Amino acid sequence: MSKLFRSSVRENRKLTTDHYLITLRPLKKIRKPKPGQFFMLSVDSGLDPLLKRPFSLHRWLGGDFQLLYETVGKATNILKYKAPGNVLEMIGPLGNGFPAGPSKTGILLVAGGLGIAPVFALAESVSSRRPLLFLGAKSRKEVLCIEKLRSLGIRPTVTTDDGSLGKKGLITDILIDFLSRQSSTCLPVGKVVNRYRVYACGPKPMLREMSRITKKFRLKGYLALEENMACGVGACLSCVVNTTDGLKRVCKEGPVFPAEEIIW
Repeated sequence: MSKLFRSSVRENRKLTTDHYLITLRPLKKIRKPKPGQFFMLSVDSGLDPLLKRPFSLHRWLGGDFQLLYETVGKATNILKYKAPGNVLEMIGPLGNGFPAGPSKTGILLVAGGLGIAPVFALAESVSSRRPLLFLGAKSRKEVLCIEKLRSLGIRPTVTTDDGSLGKKGLITDILIDFLSRQSSTCLPVGKVVNRYRVYACGPKPMLREMSRITKKFRLKGYLALEENMACGVGACLSCVVNTTDGLKRVCKEGPVFPAEEIIW
């Protein structure tokens, strides 16, 4: 099945000053994407911008799907003006997605900023397993998806850099506190690994810290990396990262990697 297709815009809703939620309907049948996979999207039929842009799956609606995005550059500032009925060219779903863990293992989800886009897709797919979600953002206005998470029965632990919502500080510090309590009151550090799997997406400094945390607590963790991409299919090598097994392409071998594999 070809991964090149066109989609019709169903809705393009403004959530905050800079965040939008676009709902798309493929004009042909596509393979159901996995949480953690992504699409390469042309925001315009012209040559400016020339390259497609990567967008993580946010929600699969049984045919339609949603992408959550922030207006940070030329492409997304064009995309925000797309109206119902407009048609966009896309490639996908691409990448490997989040791997499923053992059914009896607890799930810890960690999202920083727009990292909630793919993490929400995973949260929705595993909501019956009652995952714990840690959500960090710069400020209250950048904390996304709270109500949708609550509708799934998930009450996220929230931090903001300025303290305008939840606790003030970094979400990784809250995660460390949680894991420290688990290892001190419930289990030895070495046993925490059998109790939880960790899945995370967010800014690079946060993911670097997540690698350190999973190593410290001997947890199996998976990180969804965000890198600039030109092709999305592994040909241009613009999104390679250094791993313990050599250079790997985020678009092809990723975007999800075991936390212990990434060399920061």
